[in-house]
Amino acid sequence: MRLTTKGRFAVTAMIDLALRQNSGPVTLAAISQRQQISLSYLEQLFGKLRRHELVESTRGPGGGYTLGRKASDITVADIIVSVDEPIDATHCGGKENCQGDDAGRCMTHDLWTALNARMVEFLDSVTLQKLVDEQLAKGVQIEDKPAIKRAISSAPVVKPIRVNAPNSVFALGNAFAKS
Repeated sequence: MRLTTKGRFAVTAMIDLALRQNSGPVTLAAISQRQQISLSYLEQLFGKLRRHELVESTRGPGGGYTLGRKASDITVADIIVSVDEPIDATHCGGKENCQGDDAGRCMTHDLWTALNARMVEFLDSVTLQKLVDEQLAKGVQIEDKPAIKRAISSAPVVKPIRVNAPNSVFALGNAFAKS
């Protein structure tokens, strides 16, 4: 079994979210910046997490994501499975056709199947809350207010000039007809 970046990033982002959600919804841009994960990749992952009801989204100013359930009710297995990360050490995906379509199971199929069961059992025993508690015990600092970056331009704001002139040939004809 090889855990890809999809599963790793999903777990990392969920820990970040759980650490900071008490201050309100957390933006993906903030998670992206803190964890050095592509924003577009996070958007894909959080779409899947939302469909599995592990996170909830809030739109608009001040919006972002919060956990869909308590951190103690979300396991690492829930997160990994929700982003379509297979937890499977067998070569056949559990179909018992390890050596080809008709060749049947390989000699180590039962070994890898047992490993799958243990991996799922382990990942199901680790809650998001446990991972959050470990980060807090390590002294991870959580900022009170998220840093909001605003674009400041040195150029003055120029308001457009309103012109009360006809904007078409027909409007010009109507303007002359009224005078």
